[in-house]
Amino acid sequence: MAGSENQKYKLLYLYKILMEETDEDHVLTTPQLIEKLAARGIRAERKSIYADLEALRNEFGVDIVDVGRGGHYVGERTFEFPEVKLLADSVLSSRFITERKTVELVEKLKTLASTHQARQLTGRMFVADRVKSMNSSVYYSVDTIASAIDSGCKVSFRYFTFNAAKEKQYHHDGQAVSVSPYDLVWDNEYYYLIAYDGADRKIKHYRIDRMERIKVLGNEKREGADLYDKADVRSYSKRMFSMFAGEETAVTLRFADKLAAVFIDRFGKDVIVSPDGEGHSRVNVRVFVSPQFYGWLFGLGPDVQILAPEAVRTEYTKRLKEVQAQYE
Repeated sequence: MAGSENQKYKLLYLYKILMEETDEDHVLTTPQLIEKLAARGIRAERKSIYADLEALRNEFGVDIVDVGRGGHYVGERTFEFPEVKLLADSVLSSRFITERKTVELVEKLKTLASTHQARQLTGRMFVADRVKSMNSSVYYSVDTIASAIDSGCKVSFRYFTFNAAKEKQYHHDGQAVSVSPYDLVWDNEYYYLIAYDGADRKIKHYRIDRMERIKVLGNEKREGADLYDKADVRSYSKRMFSMFAGEETAVTLRFADKLAAVFIDRFGKDVIVSPDGEGHSRVNVRVFVSPQFYGWLFGLGPDVQILAPEAVRTEYTKRLKEVQAQYE
């Protein structure tokens, strides 16, 4: 009785077997397919297998490739295996996804490949020295915020950081803040919310793994659209350094030409680079001047010089002297 019940699922089981057990390096012959269907209580003959394979190709668009001596495998899939590996590596290296959620997502990505290919992903389940997020709700927080953005509503949440004792320190004395969400930005391995703060009348950003009790305020419509449009969020992360806030300033930098790729990577291919003496060039860029901006400059060493404005030059010199004084 069970066998006759399964018979009506023959095409589905055949599809499942092909998707899970075949790829370019692993084929199944017609007799093997008949045997595997029989193990599931389904009767099949060679002629019916060929008819089913044609149905899967023509009616459902499955790329079933025939090789010599009656071998078959699934060729092109929705995601090619190199793409699945790329997605898996992105999940594994992401800091905002917890270890538990990382394992869950990679297990789901395995279903996009054959079982033979999926074994290769199992060996990639460890990334050396990767600090993962401690906030298990981040995955769902992103979805909640995206919902608020789509509906044009405000969100409220509590925001925190950590002290030296690894204790949460809440901003605003633990009171929830209400902002108008506009964008989600991925930068420096973290997710950030870009939002308009009506209380301060500013565009601000918040690290999502440091947000708690996120709620969509369905009755409160978003504000600050004009200011958000002027903020040019598309280049926001280029002007920010590690997403640390500061005063946005037009800065002129002179650098050795060997660092041209560094500046293009940082500010994009549209940045205007002008010659400035033998083996040097200059750029005029708008950046949020912060300690992290100065740290980025320091990492590039003496091959970079701030030309303007004078206030930024003076501040950088002051910081360099303060650091030097720690070692004298």
